[in-house]
Amino acid sequence: MKITEIRTRVVRWAGETAPLPPHFCTNPMDLVSPMLSPETMGAFTFHDWLIVEVFTDEGHVGIGNAALSPHVTKALIDRHLTPLLIGENPWDTEFLWQHMYRRTMAYGRKGVAMVAISAVDIALWDLMGKSAGQPCYRLMGGRTKPSIPVYASRLYSTPLDELAAEAGRYKADGYKAMKLRFGWGPVDGAEGMQRNLDLVRTVRETVGDGVDIMADAYMGWSLDYAKRMMRLLEPFNLRWLEEAIIPDDVHGYAELRRFGTTPIAAGEHEFTLYGFRQLIEANAVDYIQFDTNRVGGLTAARKIAALAEAHSIPVVPHAGQMHNYHVVMASVNSPMAEFFPPVDVEVGNELFWQIFKGEPMAKDGAIHLDDKVPGLGLEIDEQALARFEVIE
Repeated sequence: MKITEIRTRVVRWAGETAPLPPHFCTNPMDLVSPMLSPETMGAFTFHDWLIVEVFTDEGHVGIGNAALSPHVTKALIDRHLTPLLIGENPWDTEFLWQHMYRRTMAYGRKGVAMVAISAVDIALWDLMGKSAGQPCYRLMGGRTKPSIPVYASRLYSTPLDELAAEAGRYKADGYKAMKLRFGWGPVDGAEGMQRNLDLVRTVRETVGDGVDIMADAYMGWSLDYAKRMMRLLEPFNLRWLEEAIIPDDVHGYAELRRFGTTPIAAGEHEFTLYGFRQLIEANAVDYIQFDTNRVGGLTAARKIAALAEAHSIPVVPHAGQMHNYHVVMASVNSPMAEFFPPVDVEVGNELFWQIFKGEPMAKDGAIHLDDKVPGLGLEIDEQALARFEVIE
């Protein structure tokens, strides 16, 4: 079997989007917001998505995707990666990954180049699964759990009555864990800290102590602010504090982990096996949260999962989506997965539901993967793409 063609399309959402109010979610732009705008989360929305299809001479087609910098990622795949892959056997995933990684090393290693490699690699694994007539998780070791427990991941900084109602719905739907976002950071001072505590307190009082709560600062805090917040958060027994500071500050994460008793989670914006080796060697995290379509695809994800298992650090990938679910299913060290409940388009996570068919819905706080569905189990919803601007 040989690769004959690689097709990339950026699809840009052309429908309505829900407006994001100020303090919807902390983020790295907050520290410069006094020079800009009080609404900073708009810088981190992604209403464009990249679809990658890898075609072979035997008629199989593998599907990959990327949500970060899709236009630049598309150009990198078209101009730099595709020439390396045409005529190759898609089953040689390790060689192909290394070829892409080493050929782009001068300008890559992390960021957009690794996102491009990830999108292609996911398509190659989907292709292998379809060729073998097996789900991808079986190619990575097989089923380790009957179903995958998932946590409801939304709960942005909204009015407290709305936040309580949303958390209550998730509990009623059977979720045993859920994650909220903080709305305030260092520029908001002590008053903002109290507002953050109001968010956590509201969710905890709504769902009780029998439901795990996680909280995400999305890289929006400084180390000093995070340490001050950690003292105040202790009574609420968070399952983890996520991305409290910028991802490059590995030593800061290690300091946070030493400082308090709340577990520290990170890795959504880290790349490759080497990046996670540095996090682990620095004793910086209690939970690893790579996203397969950023970290290097399934080829890299399975290696990082093995490294984490050797250090007894659970892996709970960022985002739901099938490329992450297959990693979780194949690893006994992944206790659960993230799940974005389908809602109107706001930040952009919701577009996965619009673009692809096959993404499983949660039932009673869990999702199920079918042993009889080969590959990742996704199809492109070509009819739904009529709601997008498509850029070939």
